[in-house]
Formats: sequence, C-alpha cells, structure tokens
Amino acid sequence: MLSSLHQRTVALVLVALCGIGCDRTAPAPAALSADTAAASELAEIKAEQAKIEQNLANFDDLDFNVYSNQKWDELSKSHAANIVVHWPDGRTTTGIEPHIEDLKKQFVFAPDTKIKTHPIKIAQGNWTAVTGVMEGTFSQPMPTPDGKTIPPTNKPFKLDMVTIGRWENGVMQEEWLFWDNHAFMQQIGLTK
Repeated sequence: MLSSLHQRTVALVLVALCGIGCDRTAPAPAALSADTAAASELAEIKAEQAKIEQNLANFDDLDFNVYSNQKWDELSKSHAANIVVHWPDGRTTTGIEPHIEDLKKQFVFAPDTKIKTHPIKIAQGNWTAVTGVMEGTFSQPMPTPDGKTIPPTNKPFKLDMVTIGRWENGVMQEEWLFWDNHAFMQQIGLTK
C-alpha cells in the first residue's frame, strides 16, 4: 500500500503524462458549442446586412432609374403587386397599377422631374427610410380634378422628400411618401 505522499505523487505524474499525450488543440465541448453559436449569429447578421443593402440598392434604382426615367414596367422590381401607398395628401392607394397611374400624373405638368440624390438612407430589418430631392419644372398644363388645367409657370421646383418602406421578399409591401405640398405650390408659383 502506498503512503498518501506517494499516492499524490503518482496522481501528479499521471496528470502530467496525460497532459503530454492528450490533444490540447481539440476544444472542449462547451467551447465548441459557443464557437458554433457565435458563427451562426455572425452568419445571421451578415445575411440581415446583405438584405438591408439589397433593399437600399433597389430603392436607389427605383428613384434614380425607374421613377426618373418613367420606366413603369420596372416598378415591380421594388413594389409588390398589392403595394399600399400612403400619400402626402392623406390618400391611400392599394395596388401597383393605381400607384403607377398616380406617378404618371406627376410627369404630365413637369416631364423633366427627377430624383438624383438620396442624402440620407437608413435601414433596419424590413424597414428603409430614405430622403430624396425631387426636381423639375412646371412646364406643361397641370390637370385639375374638375377637368380643367392650370397653365404652366415654367418655374422650377426642388423639393425635399422622404419615403419610408416596409419590405418583404425584396419588394416594398407598404410605402409612406412625405413632402411639403405647400412648399411645392409656392415654388411653382401657384401660392404665396
């Protein structure tokens, strides 16, 4: 029988020998699951960021290319077929076709309307908030709801605007448009 001193010595030697022969590069099971969880979380964050960047790029194309060049057949790249649009005047429309008809009306009296810049772009999850500057010239008669027209003043406008979008599957399902209609009417010479 070994004395307690010898037992401790043997135990230390066995621990030391095990340490020499054991593979120290293999992580402990707890460390492995923590690394896997971190890698999974990082992959989710990267996927979310890629989706956000795609929505913002899609929005840039919407304003700079589709809207500014009146490519209405391409609006479905950024808008769902059943898009709900909230307009600055308080109206709400549902469907891409009514939205296209409303957008076309903006070009009747100002065919040179363009959006060339997005000074602020913010996104998180399925939401984007983008400011733009809408520019054009009131150079053609403006139709009114009563069937009459307002003669052009040939005055330019430069209007700050904001669009908030709720995205699903790469297209906006709902859109909120904001701009100051009074400032617009002042700039084109229809009110003071």
